[in-house]
Order: sequence, then C-alpha cells, then structure tokens
Amino acid sequence: MQFRHYKGGIYDFVCAAKLESDPSIVMIVYTAADGSFWTRPESVFFEKFEHQGQTVQRFVPIEESAS
Repeated sequence: MQFRHYKGGIYDFVCAAKLESDPSIVMIVYTAADGSFWTRPESVFFEKFEHQGQTVQRFVPIEESAS
C-alpha cells in the first residue's frame, strides 16, 4: 500500500514491527522511491496535527485504482 506524506512524497508501506526495547511501541517501516527505508512510531505515522493553520494527517493512504 502506498501513502502520500503531507509534504507530497509517496512512500510504500513495508510492515508494522514491535520496537525491541519496548514491545508496546509499534513502528511503521516504509520505503521511499530512492529505496531508502524509514521508521516512525505508529502513533506519529498516523497522527493529525496543525500545519499552516490546517489540521492535516502526516501520511494519507493512496487509493488503488481499479484495473
């Protein structure tokens, strides 16, 4: 599944993983177009916050078109 970052980048969701030092924290693993891998806590990946006076979601799923 792909997600669009609020700044415009498109990222591929890889998996959700537990943080080794604190298994109660779920990390989202995702990859950028350049092949680099990134992680964020699930709570941050899916959070909504204020940006330029509007409430935005950090990552928004991109709907797959029917083929």
